[in-house]
Amino acid sequence: MSDGASVIEVEGLTKHYHGFAAVKGISFTAREREVFGFLGPNGAGKTTTIKILATLLEPTSGTARVAGHDVVREREAVRRSIGIVFQDPTLDERLTAMENLEFHGLLYGLSWGEVKRRAAPLLELVGLSDRVGQLAKTFSGGMKRRLELVRGLLHAPSVLFLDEPTVGLDPQSRAQMWDYIPRLAHEQGVCIFVTTHYMEEAEFAQRIAIMDHGEIVALDSPQGLKARIGDEVIAVQASAAPREPDWARRLGVTVTGQPPRFQVHCRDAGEVLGGVVAAFGSALERVEVLKPTLDTVFLELTGREIRDETLSARDAARAAMGRWRR
Repeated sequence: MSDGASVIEVEGLTKHYHGFAAVKGISFTAREREVFGFLGPNGAGKTTTIKILATLLEPTSGTARVAGHDVVREREAVRRSIGIVFQDPTLDERLTAMENLEFHGLLYGLSWGEVKRRAAPLLELVGLSDRVGQLAKTFSGGMKRRLELVRGLLHAPSVLFLDEPTVGLDPQSRAQMWDYIPRLAHEQGVCIFVTTHYMEEAEFAQRIAIMDHGEIVALDSPQGLKARIGDEVIAVQASAAPREPDWARRLGVTVTGQPPRFQVHCRDAGEVLGGVVAAFGSALERVEVLKPTLDTVFLELTGREIRDETLSARDAARAAMGRWRR
């Protein structure tokens, strides 16, 4: 877990739409140099929360501060303090990589020299230093995403929002992105606030907030979340159930399934594995120990699979550029 200062502070945040509570008094913090995962099924209130943090919505009650600025009273300061990489590509493919960065820098009042100086170490970090003069349309999907990361960090924001950053990428490019993201958070001193429906990717976050029905139902490290579920599962393939009627009670386990597949639920598989093998005896064909995953945690906490919402790229762009007025 990051030990840096808090750059997002949310306290008692509530949002009502015509009497419906989309967000119900949530509180959390996110820190500099932290990769903070934000997960929730469709309609959980996750996107509403992100829009409030990006100054696109005003809360009904409660407070939210980003980089020390109140999201209601200091909208422009918040917008200058955040960067956003959208789920859908937003590069101008008719421009070179450097021209895309120069245009972004112009929107934030950066000179060409400042853009070049700030971009150089970021491009080096994501492996694009030798591609800056090439048109964006010649880039692979993974390269475009990496260029968007550089662009999102170019104006030195305190918080970088990544909305489903690896959607549409091949497995190798996804793996590369998650090699860069934690390094960027640490080396740039930025809080990276990421939404993803790939649970294996959420493992890279230092902490994860899970929302359901407008509330944060869990907030912890991936390891901490899995420890809350506790149960390990011994997957057994066997031609028949054990003959001893009380074997499960004797071992202190719970058993589900029927031949040829059984699931033995237990707190510590190492302690009971030998007893399980002995109970099934000659009927045993295969045994495998399954550890809790974030998928099982999410299903246990929400009762459903994740269907992630997305932040409108157009609305988010207005916030990031500080051009939108209500």
